[in-house]
Amino acid sequence: MSMAPTWHGVVAGSPAEAERYERFQARKLRLPRDHRAAVDAVERYLVHRGAFTNGDALMNLLDDLADVFEQSADDGVAVRMIVGEDPVNFADVLLGNYAEGEWIAEERTRLTATIDAIVGGNHARSGSR
Repeated sequence: MSMAPTWHGVVAGSPAEAERYERFQARKLRLPRDHRAAVDAVERYLVHRGAFTNGDALMNLLDDLADVFEQSADDGVAVRMIVGEDPVNFADVLLGNYAEGEWIAEERTRLTATIDAIVGGNHARSGSR
């Protein structure tokens, strides 16, 4: 059986990461319908918004997402109570915990180091612009 490549096939570079993703998929299937649909929606957003280059960081994020929804489902918490009135904010806050796995993390570090070097150079030449 041939399957078309998916985003997780590209990001999950190792067999261990692929296995983790399959376990995540199985966890989603055990959720109540509304919770499962919400996880699918948040997952899609996170993957498109996050631009992950690190499969392990992505899987940590998805495992935490599954944890939140599993616990909430077990406690009878409705989807709206989990994500709040702004599901984008919910997803962005969650994503913020895994910024080290995004491609932009390296650029953030580079930008900070460059500005620090520039500012440091300006301080050494006090009075110059």
